[in-house]
Amino acid sequence: MSTTYNIYIDESCHLEHDTSKVMCIGYTKINRDDYEALKKTVKAIKLRHNTPTEVKWNNLSMSRWELYKELIDFFFRSNIEFRSVLVKNKQNLDPIRYNREDQNSFYYKTLKLLVNNKVSDEDDFYRVFLDVKDTRGKSRIKLLKAELDKKHKDNSPFIYFQHLHSNENEFLQLTDLFIGAICYKARKESEKKGASQIKQKVIGYLEECSGYLLDDGTEPWETKFFIDDWVIKASSQIHLNNE
Repeated sequence: MSTTYNIYIDESCHLEHDTSKVMCIGYTKINRDDYEALKKTVKAIKLRHNTPTEVKWNNLSMSRWELYKELIDFFFRSNIEFRSVLVKNKQNLDPIRYNREDQNSFYYKTLKLLVNNKVSDEDDFYRVFLDVKDTRGKSRIKLLKAELDKKHKDNSPFIYFQHLHSNENEFLQLTDLFIGAICYKARKESEKKGASQIKQKVIGYLEECSGYLLDDGTEPWETKFFIDDWVIKASSQIHLNNE
Protein backbone atom coordinates (compact mmCIF):
# COMPACT_ATOMS: atom_id res chain seq x y z
CA MET A 1 0.00 0.00 0.00
CA SER A 2 1.39 3.38 -0.99
CA THR A 3 2.01 6.28 1.38
CA THR A 4 2.03 9.97 0.53
CA TYR A 5 4.70 12.09 2.19
CA ASN A 6 5.23 15.83 2.48
CA ILE A 7 8.82 17.05 2.16
CA TYR A 8 9.77 20.58 3.23
CA ILE A 9 12.92 21.90 1.54
CA ASP A 10 15.13 24.78 2.64
CA GLU A 11 18.58 26.00 1.64
CA SER A 12 21.46 27.76 3.37
CA CYS A 13 24.38 29.58 1.73
CA HIS A 14 23.15 28.41 -1.67
CA LEU A 15 23.98 31.57 -3.62
CA GLU A 16 27.11 31.73 -5.75
CA HIS A 17 28.43 35.04 -4.41
CA ASP A 18 27.43 34.88 -0.73
CA THR A 19 31.11 34.51 0.38
CA SER A 20 30.45 31.12 2.00
CA LYS A 21 32.54 28.10 0.98
CA VAL A 22 29.76 25.69 1.90
CA MET A 23 26.09 25.27 1.15
CA CYS A 24 23.44 22.93 2.47
CA ILE A 25 20.09 21.88 1.04
CA GLY A 26 17.83 19.75 3.21
CA TYR A 27 14.30 18.65 3.97
CA THR A 28 12.12 17.31 6.72
CA LYS A 29 9.80 14.51 5.63
CA ILE A 30 6.50 13.56 7.23
CA ASN A 31 3.64 11.22 6.46
CA ARG A 32 0.90 13.41 5.00
CA ASP A 33 -1.69 11.69 7.23
CA ASP A 34 0.28 12.83 10.30
CA TYR A 35 0.48 16.48 9.25
CA GLU A 36 -2.21 17.92 11.49
CA ALA A 37 -1.18 15.97 14.59
CA LEU A 38 2.52 16.81 14.17
CA LYS A 39 1.80 20.48 13.46
CA LYS A 40 -0.40 20.67 16.55
CA THR A 41 2.36 19.17 18.71
CA VAL A 42 5.02 21.57 17.40
CA LYS A 43 2.75 24.57 17.96
CA ALA A 44 1.98 23.35 21.48
CA ILE A 45 5.71 23.13 22.24
CA LYS A 46 6.24 26.68 20.98
CA LEU A 47 3.31 28.03 23.00
CA ARG A 48 4.53 26.22 26.10
CA HIS A 49 7.72 28.26 25.79
CA ASN A 50 5.84 31.47 24.97
CA THR A 51 7.21 31.51 21.41
CA PRO A 52 4.31 31.38 18.94
CA THR A 53 6.41 33.03 16.21
CA GLU A 54 8.85 31.58 13.67
CA VAL A 55 11.85 29.56 14.86
CA LYS A 56 14.76 30.60 12.64
CA TRP A 57 18.47 29.75 12.83
CA ASN A 58 19.57 33.35 12.25
CA ASN A 59 17.44 34.56 15.17
CA LEU A 60 18.30 32.07 17.91
CA SER A 61 18.28 33.33 21.47
CA MET A 62 19.85 31.83 24.59
CA SER A 63 16.66 32.62 26.50
CA ARG A 64 14.83 30.13 24.26
CA TRP A 65 17.26 27.24 24.65
CA GLU A 66 14.67 25.02 26.34
CA LEU A 67 12.38 25.52 23.34
CA TYR A 68 15.05 24.44 20.85
CA LYS A 69 15.96 21.48 23.03
CA GLU A 70 12.35 20.30 23.23
CA LEU A 71 11.88 20.68 19.47
CA ILE A 72 14.99 18.58 18.85
CA ASP A 73 13.82 15.97 21.37
CA PHE A 74 10.43 15.86 19.68
CA PHE A 75 12.02 15.36 16.26
CA PHE A 76 14.10 12.39 17.42
CA ARG A 77 11.21 10.61 19.10
CA SER A 78 8.76 11.30 16.23
CA ASN A 79 8.54 9.67 12.80
CA ILE A 80 9.77 12.86 11.11
CA GLU A 81 12.90 12.31 8.98
CA PHE A 82 15.58 14.77 7.95
CA ARG A 83 17.81 14.48 4.88
CA SER A 84 20.39 16.92 3.53
CA VAL A 85 23.24 17.48 1.09
CA LEU A 86 26.23 19.42 2.46
CA VAL A 87 28.54 20.87 -0.21
CA LYS A 88 32.04 22.00 0.81
CA ASN A 89 34.50 24.14 -1.20
CA LYS A 90 31.66 25.65 -3.19
CA GLN A 91 34.09 28.28 -4.49
CA ASN A 92 35.72 25.62 -6.70
CA LEU A 93 32.65 25.31 -8.88
CA ASP A 94 32.64 26.78 -12.37
CA PRO A 95 30.51 29.96 -11.94
CA ILE A 96 28.65 29.29 -15.20
CA ARG A 97 27.93 25.69 -14.27
CA TYR A 98 26.86 26.74 -10.78
CA ASN A 99 24.60 29.66 -11.54
CA ARG A 100 23.08 28.77 -14.93
CA GLU A 101 19.29 28.83 -14.80
CA ASP A 102 18.56 25.40 -16.19
CA GLN A 103 18.36 21.79 -15.08
CA ASN A 104 22.08 21.29 -15.76
CA SER A 105 23.23 23.79 -13.12
CA PHE A 106 24.92 22.45 -10.01
CA TYR A 107 22.12 23.83 -7.84
CA TYR A 108 19.48 21.74 -9.61
CA LYS A 109 21.66 18.66 -9.66
CA THR A 110 22.04 19.00 -5.89
CA LEU A 111 18.32 19.53 -5.44
CA LYS A 112 17.52 16.45 -7.52
CA LEU A 113 20.04 14.41 -5.55
CA LEU A 114 18.34 15.49 -2.35
CA VAL A 115 14.78 14.56 -3.29
CA ASN A 116 15.36 11.67 -5.69
CA ASN A 117 17.30 9.43 -3.33
CA LYS A 118 17.57 5.69 -2.86
CA VAL A 119 15.47 5.70 0.30
CA SER A 120 12.40 6.76 -1.70
CA ASP A 121 10.04 3.80 -1.95
CA GLU A 122 8.86 3.07 -5.48
CA ASP A 123 5.25 2.74 -4.32
CA ASP A 124 5.11 6.01 -2.40
CA PHE A 125 4.23 9.55 -3.48
CA TYR A 126 5.70 12.90 -2.50
CA ARG A 127 4.36 16.41 -2.14
CA VAL A 128 7.21 18.92 -2.35
CA PHE A 129 7.19 22.25 -0.51
CA LEU A 130 10.02 24.75 -0.99
CA ASP A 131 10.78 27.83 1.07
CA VAL A 132 10.21 31.06 -0.84
CA LYS A 133 13.64 32.62 -1.47
CA ASP A 134 13.36 35.03 -4.39
CA THR A 135 11.39 35.96 -7.50
CA ARG A 136 12.70 32.89 -9.36
CA GLY A 137 10.53 30.56 -7.29
CA LYS A 138 8.10 29.61 -10.05
CA SER A 139 10.89 28.80 -12.49
CA ARG A 140 12.67 26.71 -9.86
CA ILE A 141 9.57 24.59 -9.29
CA LYS A 142 8.91 24.28 -13.04
CA LEU A 143 12.45 23.07 -13.73
CA LEU A 144 12.53 20.67 -10.81
CA LYS A 145 9.18 19.15 -11.75
CA ALA A 146 10.21 18.80 -15.40
CA GLU A 147 13.46 17.06 -14.48
CA LEU A 148 11.78 14.65 -12.07
CA ASP A 149 9.09 13.85 -14.65
CA LYS A 150 11.84 13.16 -17.18
CA LYS A 151 13.78 11.03 -14.71
CA HIS A 152 10.71 8.91 -14.01
CA LYS A 153 9.49 8.86 -17.62
CA ASP A 154 6.33 10.85 -16.83
CA ASN A 155 5.42 8.49 -13.99
CA SER A 156 7.01 10.56 -11.24
CA PRO A 157 6.16 9.87 -7.59
CA PHE A 158 6.59 13.62 -7.01
CA ILE A 159 2.99 14.62 -7.55
CA TYR A 160 2.68 18.12 -6.11
CA PHE A 161 4.90 21.22 -5.81
CA GLN A 162 4.29 24.43 -3.88
CA HIS A 163 6.20 27.36 -2.43
CA LEU A 164 5.61 28.32 1.20
CA HIS A 165 6.86 31.09 3.47
CA SER A 166 8.80 29.56 6.35
CA ASN A 167 6.97 31.67 8.92
CA GLU A 168 3.77 29.88 7.87
CA ASN A 169 5.05 26.32 8.26
CA GLU A 170 6.45 24.53 11.31
CA PHE A 171 8.36 21.91 9.29
CA LEU A 172 10.19 24.42 7.10
CA GLN A 173 11.31 26.03 10.34
CA LEU A 174 12.62 22.71 11.59
CA THR A 175 14.51 22.24 8.31
CA ASP A 176 15.95 25.75 8.65
CA LEU A 177 17.14 24.98 12.19
CA PHE A 178 18.93 21.80 11.11
CA ILE A 179 20.60 23.08 7.92
CA GLY A 180 21.56 26.28 9.69
CA ALA A 181 23.38 24.25 12.34
CA ILE A 182 25.09 22.09 9.69
CA CYS A 183 26.33 25.11 7.71
CA TYR A 184 27.49 26.96 10.82
CA LYS A 185 29.55 23.96 11.92
CA ALA A 186 30.88 23.26 8.40
CA ARG A 187 31.97 26.90 8.00
CA LYS A 188 33.82 26.52 11.34
CA GLU A 189 31.94 29.54 12.68
CA SER A 190 31.40 27.67 15.95
CA GLU A 191 35.19 27.56 16.50
CA LYS A 192 35.75 31.30 16.09
CA LYS A 193 36.27 33.74 18.91
CA GLY A 194 32.94 35.31 19.79
CA ALA A 195 30.90 32.50 18.24
CA SER A 196 27.24 32.41 19.24
CA GLN A 197 26.89 30.39 22.44
CA ILE A 198 23.32 29.37 21.68
CA LYS A 199 24.30 28.15 18.21
CA GLN A 200 27.18 26.17 19.71
CA LYS A 201 24.73 24.70 22.22
CA VAL A 202 22.20 23.68 19.55
CA ILE A 203 24.96 22.13 17.41
CA GLY A 204 26.29 20.18 20.37
CA TYR A 205 22.85 18.86 21.27
CA LEU A 206 22.07 17.86 17.68
CA GLU A 207 25.37 15.97 17.53
CA GLU A 208 24.62 14.28 20.84
CA CYS A 209 21.13 13.20 19.77
CA SER A 210 22.08 12.12 16.24
CA GLY A 211 25.40 10.50 17.09
CA TYR A 212 27.11 12.32 14.20
CA LEU A 213 29.34 15.36 13.73
CA LEU A 214 27.35 17.85 11.68
CA ASP A 215 30.26 18.75 9.40
CA ASP A 216 31.33 15.18 8.69
CA GLY A 217 28.37 13.46 7.05
CA THR A 218 26.49 10.40 8.29
CA GLU A 219 26.42 6.71 7.46
CA PRO A 220 24.89 6.07 3.99
CA TRP A 221 22.11 3.92 5.44
CA GLU A 222 21.01 6.55 7.95
CA THR A 223 17.36 7.55 7.47
CA LYS A 224 16.43 9.55 10.59
CA PHE A 225 19.05 12.31 10.34
CA PHE A 226 21.08 12.07 7.14
CA ILE A 227 23.87 14.33 5.85
CA ASP A 228 25.40 13.62 2.43
CA ASP A 229 28.87 15.17 2.59
CA TRP A 230 30.28 16.46 -0.74
CA VAL A 231 33.72 18.06 -1.13
CA ILE A 232 34.31 19.91 -4.42
CA LYS A 233 37.92 19.72 -5.58
CA ALA A 234 39.54 22.56 -7.51
CA SER A 235 38.76 22.45 -11.25
CA SER A 236 36.72 19.28 -10.72
CA GLN A 237 33.96 18.25 -13.08
CA ILE A 238 31.85 16.28 -10.66
CA HIS A 239 28.82 14.28 -11.68
CA LEU A 240 26.19 13.85 -9.00
CA ASN A 241 24.36 10.57 -8.66
CA ASN A 242 20.83 10.29 -10.03
CA GLU A 243 21.38 12.70 -12.91
